[in-house]
Amino acid sequence: MCGFNGFVVTNTTRDNAAVIRDMSDQIVHRGPDDDGYFVNDRIALGFRRLSIIDLEGGHQPMTRAQSDYTVVFNGEIYNYQELRAELEAKGYVFATNSDTETLLHGYVEWGNELPTHLRGMFAFVIFDHVTGELFGARDIFGIKPFYYFKEGSTFLFGSEIKSFLKHPDFTKRFNAELLPAYLSFEYIPDHRTFFDNVYKLLPGHSFRYADGDLTIRRYHEIDFNIDSNITLEQATTRIREQFVESVQAHMIADVEVGSFLSSGVDSSYVAYQANLLTPLRTYSVGYENSQWSELPYSTSFAEQTGIKNKASTMGPEDFFGAAADIQWFMDEPLSNPSAVPLYFVAKEASKDVKVVLSGEGADELFGGYNHYNEPGSMRAYLKLPFFIRSGLSKFAAKFPKVKGRRFLVRGGQPLYKRYFRIDYVFNEAERSQLLLDPSLNFDTATLSKSLFDHVSELDDVTQMQYVDMYTWLIYDILLKADRMSMANSLELRVPFLDKKMLELAMTLPENTRVVPHQGKIALRRAAASVLPPQVSNRPKIGFPSPLFEWMRQPEYAAKISAVFDSTTARHFFNNDFLQKMLADHVSGKVSNMQKIWSIYCFVLWFDQYFAEGAHAAQKAA
Repeated sequence: MCGFNGFVVTNTTRDNAAVIRDMSDQIVHRGPDDDGYFVNDRIALGFRRLSIIDLEGGHQPMTRAQSDYTVVFNGEIYNYQELRAELEAKGYVFATNSDTETLLHGYVEWGNELPTHLRGMFAFVIFDHVTGELFGARDIFGIKPFYYFKEGSTFLFGSEIKSFLKHPDFTKRFNAELLPAYLSFEYIPDHRTFFDNVYKLLPGHSFRYADGDLTIRRYHEIDFNIDSNITLEQATTRIREQFVESVQAHMIADVEVGSFLSSGVDSSYVAYQANLLTPLRTYSVGYENSQWSELPYSTSFAEQTGIKNKASTMGPEDFFGAAADIQWFMDEPLSNPSAVPLYFVAKEASKDVKVVLSGEGADELFGGYNHYNEPGSMRAYLKLPFFIRSGLSKFAAKFPKVKGRRFLVRGGQPLYKRYFRIDYVFNEAERSQLLLDPSLNFDTATLSKSLFDHVSELDDVTQMQYVDMYTWLIYDILLKADRMSMANSLELRVPFLDKKMLELAMTLPENTRVVPHQGKIALRRAAASVLPPQVSNRPKIGFPSPLFEWMRQPEYAAKISAVFDSTTARHFFNNDFLQKMLADHVSGKVSNMQKIWSIYCFVLWFDQYFAEGAHAAQKAA
């Protein structure tokens, strides 16, 4: 619903009010409706608002009537009305109808335990006027972003990194050590960022800042509590009932709510259920003259169900033309091609509504990704002793790529090594050839190994779901969902990523999630009770893209080649490797789409944030 930033005041002779305004101007896209500031000799808080709940009374920063606490808050608290009633019964008096005020009184009542009472998507900071301390937290999934910079006595925080660039004490340095991680995953899978001393507050964590000391604690952890007695029929019923309630909770707003609609079961289920509550406008995007467009499926579904749908198309000029702006909005490079159509469908929706529902999170919670099928396909082979499989793996790795080689190689690796998202873009050997400084390279599987170790007693499918929820979901899916929607001043809500939906998902046995050749079994059955079978049974296909075809067209191949030949690209990468990678793709010898797009996006991002003379504060969003 908005964006915020702030800093601890260390220089009282500076015009800190002007500094916080300049910082807030960098995120005006997150909240064009209103702005607000709170500045004294200890703290500066800035806020940009997208008005959704209590349009007149929700101005921020918000201070309690007793002038003891002030809050800045981004997100929505879906159970704020229940919490308000509970707090009023305890004697708290409310001056507004906003969910923001619930945080202020809730903190007085519950202190550090406040986040455990919240159901919603949120990031917030509360300033204590008496002690000068700061307390803040981020929601359990990481739907809403939170970054901080700490160096010496300087402490900055906010919804987006770009706002830090306007603070006089922010030191901008590129963290090259993380480049191999990006080249492997297409994102950085932990709390660090490409900016030195800038960190993400992780989901399910809170912090306290007092007297120059920062303390971070985990208040929530995803914890599988699988009940093997739950039948498929019971799982289906429970999902259906809880999903209905979750969608209803996510419709709370004082403005119109719309929904994204693709060809898949997740967004279709969301849109259908929401439309039962109130006539809904949905938005879809596809590609011009392409077999990869999902529009025939989404528009057909909308017609069958009587849901209003606004479809738009995009071509290669749109795709490449928006790439630089998209990387700017991301704060850190993200090369997932699906970010581009998401940016355009958000732009179209923002012409009509301020809020949309979307289907993110269903795959992670209920077992929808195709790679969750791998343990089943390898089950018999994995019963062989590991030393036998390891030997066969090393032997097979020495031979050229032939049928069965990949199976043998992967079958001899521990799960954390063969995990689908490790070396998702470039493998370790390729990175050593690509990087101009190969000494930067390392085994990136180590970045997620601790997560696998934490749930090593669980089955392989559940382990992968757990790791996906703590990596792919946070640093890719939800990052692009937040940035691409807020780039267009649009709030995106995700009913599958709900506290109660998670509690349910954590109890479901593997056979209600994944069976051979199909995922989301129970969820699909729940959706099938209301959706046409061609929708509920449609295989998982991700976000198809004609990008690999466009890259082979002379105009766009030349555009990519020019970026590969740039000063930035030559500073980090082996130019011969880049040009050969592109040439092999253009000739049709291999498909290097993801590799090419990864480098292309990185260079576009770096040139806007770090290249000689570049300064993000000068970027016109």
